[in-house]
Amino acid sequence: MKDISSPIIYELEYSIDEVITLEDKIKNENHEKYLLRYPTVYIVNDKETQNNYSVYVGETTNIKRRTMEHLQNDSKTNNDWEKIATSKNAKMLLIGHDHFNKSLTLDIENKLMQYMSSVDSVRHVYNRRTNQQQEYYSSDKMEAIFTKIWRKLRRYNQELFPLERVIQDSALFKASPFHKLTKEQFDAKDKIIMKIEESLNRNKNGQLILVGGEAGSGKTVLMSSLFYDLFQLANEDSENVILKGSSHYLLVNHEQQLKVYKQISEKLGILSKGHLNRVGKPTSFITNHSPEEKVDVLIVDEAHLLWTQGKQAYRGENQLKDLLERAKVVVAVFDQNQVLSREQYWEADEFAYLVNQANLYGNYIKLENQMRINGNEETVQWIRHLIDAQEIQNIPEDKTYELKIFDSPESMYNKIKEQAQNQNSGISRMLATFDWEYIDKKKPNDKAYWDVSIGDFSLPWNLQLPQSKELKRKNRNLAWAEQEQTIGEVGSTFTIQGFDLNYAGVIIGPSVKYRDGKIIFDRQASKNKKATQKRTLKNGKEYLSDVLLKNELNVLLTRGVNGLYIYAVDEALQQKLIEAQNGEINT
Repeated sequence: MKDISSPIIYELEYSIDEVITLEDKIKNENHEKYLLRYPTVYIVNDKETQNNYSVYVGETTNIKRRTMEHLQNDSKTNNDWEKIATSKNAKMLLIGHDHFNKSLTLDIENKLMQYMSSVDSVRHVYNRRTNQQQEYYSSDKMEAIFTKIWRKLRRYNQELFPLERVIQDSALFKASPFHKLTKEQFDAKDKIIMKIEESLNRNKNGQLILVGGEAGSGKTVLMSSLFYDLFQLANEDSENVILKGSSHYLLVNHEQQLKVYKQISEKLGILSKGHLNRVGKPTSFITNHSPEEKVDVLIVDEAHLLWTQGKQAYRGENQLKDLLERAKVVVAVFDQNQVLSREQYWEADEFAYLVNQANLYGNYIKLENQMRINGNEETVQWIRHLIDAQEIQNIPEDKTYELKIFDSPESMYNKIKEQAQNQNSGISRMLATFDWEYIDKKKPNDKAYWDVSIGDFSLPWNLQLPQSKELKRKNRNLAWAEQEQTIGEVGSTFTIQGFDLNYAGVIIGPSVKYRDGKIIFDRQASKNKKATQKRTLKNGKEYLSDVLLKNELNVLLTRGVNGLYIYAVDEALQQKLIEAQNGEINT
């Protein structure tokens, strides 16, 4: 960043008097030039209570005129602006830079909204538009300039502007609708919105848009961005004639992911009064909506977790089919390799029909790029070959991704703890296949916790360690991996699916074995009844464990962004993995 100059940041009280005298107060000639005559970015923040801020992020080519508009006009017609304009605690941070042009300030504004909506102390983010720019002069310097801006903002308020690493580790940040989309994601979103407009304009019902892609291909970010764009396009001041006033919902059958979506939606005003059920679970939506009163758009993330048979409160036969009956358009993210339970299983011909129907109408979109694993192509292929072909090859060299086999679970856990304590390494956690007993909401008789035990090594399964009242309050909206005490637990597919870790330490339990040159799955060694019990299919009851236990392994081995650590309980599998690490496998 040596060639990037330092940003100019000026803090002022948010009032008409301060704005009127702004020119007189900026004495430095360069500062006056870049703050008053160049495009600028600004952050208005109002500290409502302790650790509780409302924030407005904006950009403008004329800061004095724009600020006066907010204070004099917007405050009369907008409740948000009225609160800020009359607050005694409101301040404005004005940001200038010698590289700023219109496109760059729009990108900086967008990234600031992404960061601010991920900060724990920020309860509301106003000006919620997305302004992602494509290529432009100086776009290659945007990230470096942003980092300098953020670091300088921290000098003014560390509570409001925490370390970048802390933000980037949060599940809110990773699922933010303000991510700069890749070209593949951007094109996919445009196509989906076009298809939605076409269906609504022609008054079609039960239209399915299927979005495919492997774990880590960016599906959640795409859905978050799509949901937010639809919210903006449906607003009463929208210029989109077709989508204006339309109803849309986001559903996910995953407790941890639901927490994240709800928190993002609350901060961005999507869950406003009268619309608190815009984000929820499929069963609740099906129960509370009838086929006779169809909503316009349903977005279903992790649609592979939908039930394909009745279960608990759900009395239907197939949740996706029930959702299609209750909506004009359903956008469903589906990865068949992440189906984990017999209740979610689709028979091959049924799923093929689903894909073929979507293809027939040009409604099948596949994300091809792997975005989670920060490794070279050979590393990604090694992981995929182990899972898909069930074969082990020599581990390739990779300077950007650490793929390591450990000789004991203790040594692997020590390394995970070391990575978790390193500020530059971010969140790292232990994970395991579901091969040790765990019964939800029930305590074991002979020990304190349901645990993962191998010899003298023992750690509790997820969501069991006690928490103080203060910690419970802090953890209320955090996903499992983000909670500080969970470094002392082992995560399962049920808590980590849909999320990523910087380093994942995976214990491959006894249900995964190596025999006769292949990885095999032993259902009798698994404790996951959802995967090992028979399911009634068209041709009678069948075991699905080979498919479901393979999918369980797939979810666990694709969580690590910068590294994957492995220890296998099965001696033959562990030995083969060590040989692979040493480059001793003949190909």
